[in-house]
Amino acid sequence: MKSKNLLKPLMAVAVIGLLFTACKKKNDAIDTDTSAAADNALAEGTYNDVHNIADQASTGSLASYDATYSSNEKGLLSACATVTPVIPDTTAGAHTITVNFGTTNCLCSDGRYRRGIINISYSGRYRDSASTHTITFTNYFVNDNQVMGTKTVTNMGRNAAGHSVFNINVNGTIIKANGGGTITWTSQRQREWIQGEGTLSWLDDVYLVTGSASGTNAHGTSFTAQITSALERKVICRQFVSGTFTLTPSGKATRTFDFGNGACDDIATVTINGNVYTITLP
Repeated sequence: MKSKNLLKPLMAVAVIGLLFTACKKKNDAIDTDTSAAADNALAEGTYNDVHNIADQASTGSLASYDATYSSNEKGLLSACATVTPVIPDTTAGAHTITVNFGTTNCLCSDGRYRRGIINISYSGRYRDSASTHTITFTNYFVNDNQVMGTKTVTNMGRNAAGHSVFNINVNGTIIKANGGGTITWTSQRQREWIQGEGTLSWLDDVYLVTGSASGTNAHGTSFTAQITSALERKVICRQFVSGTFTLTPSGKATRTFDFGNGACDDIATVTINGNVYTITLP
């Protein structure tokens, strides 16, 4: 009788252990947190757009970011932004360009609202091989998210395919609108200009972006990210159109973020523990 009585608590302990293991596996399987991946994508897109704006400002044209966009892209249209200086880059000295969107939100042709100033400083000619330009911000906001920090771009010349390649380092902070928290983002990127470099229009430009990043999402969770398939950006599209990156938040499983198969849309997927979640990009 005594041995039977001892067996009951042992069986109870075993059952509790099995239940705990089952619950743990269930909790692991229902990890649905896509916030770190989404915040990394927001930072990726935001600082990439800054690069596009700086490139256009260096030629004296911000047409494709202007609310009064003109298909012939002649000169600077100032409804959304004032560029100083407005002349194309032709001299070899030190340069500073400012892109001023004003103090109130301005609706740009990509559907985003911008205000504040982007500052670009560089020496030599903007597009010369080995030239470096540094981008900073003065009260700059995109859709009421404040963009801060420093972005450094170095022209590495042309690769074997004849495409211009740029090394890009970002040490950035984004304060999200409406008390949504603060994203910190540090990245090391390489950007390859694969289409449109030889034309006067910005509308046919296409870039591929590779590299790694780390930071914290708006909830304070740290993460690391690695691009696993080059991110493709068409200037005419609001978001990256294809490419993948993996992202590992602290204490959680690695996620895979997929921008899609080339469609110009705001839809992406995040895969966590084999489960696929669809998200809408801002």
